[in-house]
Amino acid sequence: MPTSTFSRFPQLALLGLLSFTSLTARAQNETGRRWQHLDLQADGVPGISADRAYRELLANRKPTPVLVAVLDSGIDSTHQDLKAVLWRKPSEIAGNGVDDDQNGYVDDVRGWNFLGGKDGQNIAVETLEQTRIYGQYKAQFEGKKRKSLSVADQAKFDVYALAKASYLKDVAAENKQLLMLNEAFTSNTATFERMKQALNTPRLDTALLRQAARSRPDVSGAGSLYAFLSRNHFASTDESLKSLTEAITHSRDRVEKSLNPAYNPRPIVGDDVANLAETGYGNPDSQGPDATHGTHCAGIIAGVRGNQLGADGVADAVRIMSVRSTPSGDERDKDVANAIRYAVDNGAQIISMSFGKDYSPDKAAVDAAMRYADQKGVLLVHAAGNSGNDNDAGLNYPSARYLNGQDIANQITVGASSRLNTPELAARFSNYGKQTVDVFAPGVDIYSSTPANTYATFSGTSMAAPVVAGVAAVLKSYFPQLTALQLKQIILQSAVPYHTKVNKPGTKKLVDFATLSKSGGIVNLYEAVKLADQQTAAVK
Repeated sequence: MPTSTFSRFPQLALLGLLSFTSLTARAQNETGRRWQHLDLQADGVPGISADRAYRELLANRKPTPVLVAVLDSGIDSTHQDLKAVLWRKPSEIAGNGVDDDQNGYVDDVRGWNFLGGKDGQNIAVETLEQTRIYGQYKAQFEGKKRKSLSVADQAKFDVYALAKASYLKDVAAENKQLLMLNEAFTSNTATFERMKQALNTPRLDTALLRQAARSRPDVSGAGSLYAFLSRNHFASTDESLKSLTEAITHSRDRVEKSLNPAYNPRPIVGDDVANLAETGYGNPDSQGPDATHGTHCAGIIAGVRGNQLGADGVADAVRIMSVRSTPSGDERDKDVANAIRYAVDNGAQIISMSFGKDYSPDKAAVDAAMRYADQKGVLLVHAAGNSGNDNDAGLNYPSARYLNGQDIANQITVGASSRLNTPELAARFSNYGKQTVDVFAPGVDIYSSTPANTYATFSGTSMAAPVVAGVAAVLKSYFPQLTALQLKQIILQSAVPYHTKVNKPGTKKLVDFATLSKSGGIVNLYEAVKLADQQTAAVK
């Protein structure tokens, strides 16, 4: 599933009210909206020094455009900050129903959608992988003792037992969450209505509540409600309820679909899910029914720089290919493998992958696709995950290693950092790992594009991975001779090390930030360009 925390809707309580992270753009100043581009020395912010790199190192150079594939939920192809940089295949004629370039994908002008059917329908929500495993093996193993099974079945039983435990835990937690969300909606609605009546107004916004707090001592709670909305970046109570409604919808989808073994949307696609060699299924709708996550990731990489709209991307000479492979719920290994191969075969030089899950029953197929990308010189950039876990001890898929234990040489795994060089520098949700997470990158409160020409602030390793993909794209565009392995080496070697004592993600234990990843640092475009200059000059 997409590895951003906007889908988690963390609770914030105030005077009996519950609020949830807004999916709308937050009111931030200009610096806050683009903090990831700033420099620690110049701006006091642990960003990637992109502005400094463009200003001091790249101003008089001409880049060669680089193609980056975004494997995600889809991308809004009409967004004002993205439409100019979206890839378009010249060998395919849109809408003629003919596979003009004979690659097995009809009308794939903008990319491809492995979650759609030939009739144009699309999967929006999928089951979780543990739900699928539990449903697949329940009849075979429920009530059985491990020792009574054959050796082959014991291995399957072990996977089933782990998946079942995860599944039951998630079901209990999500049902509790949905109940709490519904109660919060009822409570908040009643509270807001009472305040409207007291102030004789049909709408409550922060300006009105701030004024009431100053001039209406007879209306208790106006100041507290104003503080509540302001702290959570809501302009009005309507926005707060909208966000809560979205949270309820998401949670209900989790209960009724993602955690329901009987739910199976795959007939929409019409493929044989067991046939891992199958290709050509899907449809050309590379936007899909909800392109929020993919559009946000694409904007982080490639949002048009300097156009005074929304947010700037990291890369200034880039084309974005949309490959839809990630629904709400867990992606299927077959789709991930095919998406990687599609991107490689259609010229992608870098692939950004902001998704992950706890189980990967067909990892061998994904491994084979990653080896294929390696053979073709394509760099993979993957989000480390948002569970606050040590990836060295517990895997998050796609993992940093092949099934045989070998490191995936052409993949960079990315953790998330914040704009605060304090104990909060490592995002509290970010996965980490001295052996399996390569580098950290800005991933907290990242402002970027969302569908219908809107913008929003999301957090997650989903946001950190496209920052690194953007850095890789800049390096490749200004130093086209660099290979995928050289790009990875430069990005890791040039990462700025931090020894800040930080809260180990998921805990309150203080550790050296440098112990959380291989590089011990945060990706830095300025230092990466300097190192690329040195290395390429030495070759000449």
